Amino acid sequence: MPARIQPTVRQVRLGVELRKLREAAGLSSRDAAGLLGVNPAQMSQFEAGNAGINEERVRRLAAHYSCTDADLIDALVAMATDRTRGWWEEYRGVLPPAFLDLAELEHHATFVEEISNAHVPGLLQTEEYARAVFAYWRPELPETELEPRVEHRMRRKVILGTRPYEVVLHEPVLRTRVADRQVARAQLDAILSRSEASSVSVRVIPFDVDGFAGASAELLYAGGQVSALDTAHRDTPQGAAFMDAAAQLQSMRTLFRKVEGVSLDPIRSRDFIHRLSKEL
Repeated sequence: MPARIQPTVRQVRLGVELRKLREAAGLSSRDAAGLLGVNPAQMSQFEAGNAGINEERVRRLAAHYSCTDADLIDALVAMATDRTRGWWEEYRGVLPPAFLDLAELEHHATFVEEISNAHVPGLLQTEEYARAVFAYWRPELPETELEPRVEHRMRRKVILGTRPYEVVLHEPVLRTRVADRQVARAQLDAILSRSEASSVSVRVIPFDVDGFAGASAELLYAGGQVSALDTAHRDTPQGAAFMDAAAQLQSMRTLFRKVEGVSLDPIRSRDFIHRLSKEL
């Protein structure tokens, strides 16, 4: 099987997890390669996500690594054998890979939790709001590149209603006008509409709340098929960062609970957003 030119974050994650299991077993890459009857270079390709690996090999490695977590093994097998072509693949070569990786992450998530302090999260943005944000940050983009970004962002919403989604918004998110008053009001009303779904929880942190020091706490946390496969996503000046180390995930879970703990409950948050909308 030829090496992948650019593996997705999900493919890389499978390789990372296989490497973690091997290292926990105290085995070398050469040991694992010998077990599968491949050369060490091919084993490295598996662990880098640059080459596909089948179910039989995943299960054989797990057994040899003395992994007894059946749920984790099944989840890794699912990652290895999934051949579904997601809708985001239509944008490969059109949008930066990070756009596709985020959509893939959300698609496979069992739940999504998010913190935003600057802009309305992409999953809640209206088309007009998204277009204004992209146009502001990338004013040089021609219409032919701007519109696919907006379209992709709108299509990400397909996951809403299919799994739990909880988002915590700092008040500036709701007050910042990325365009005009009409766009701002429509965006607030769209958030209110989405928050009516039983699987969607929107919480607000007002300016005057005590105990909030997380103004830079932007985060998207996606639940995996098992908790060991959770993923945290953050935007950085260097680009999108996907985190999967156990210590990182624990830190992000703790951060979300802290921020959630000082936010208004969903009912009071809806009232808060409704008042802001009426002010516009």
